[in-house]
Amino acid sequence: AAAAAAAAAAAAKRQPTIFIPHGGGPWPFMDLPPHMDHGPNLRLFLEGIRDELPEAPKAILVVSAHWEASVPTILDPRGRSHSMLYDYYGFPPQTYEVTYPAPTAPELTGRITSLLSASGYDTVRTERDRGIDHGVFVPLKLMYPDADIPIAQ
Repeated sequence: AAAAAAAAAAAAKRQPTIFIPHGGGPWPFMDLPPHMDHGPNLRLFLEGIRDELPEAPKAILVVSAHWEASVPTILDPRGRSHSMLYDYYGFPPQTYEVTYPAPTAPELTGRITSLLSASGYDTVRTERDRGIDHGVFVPLKLMYPDADIPIAQ
């Protein structure tokens, strides 16, 4: 009975998997005319996610469509802070100055690597130099503007 209660308590606090849209490029950091703005709905959705979760996450894993590799690859800057990858072009200068200094998540990246290896992937690559792309920093900057939750990509 105690084991079942512990399992139920853990499941009650389990964080959901969420599809998080980021809109077009660095839209929150530009003054857009109303017909081009994603409008308040996307901003309100992203800003409201944190209030819908059972508790603040210990870390966040983002699987971004802006990063493809031939084998599973985990971003792990090894204690360094995440650098930024401005993977968009032709936007105003201030959009290339956006920062998101969230801490790294070495425990999470290690667990992901172990789980992928145990699932039968012969190769799991670790990338140390790539920065977080706008599929990560645009929505997270709205969701957690203090950048205080460790992230993995």
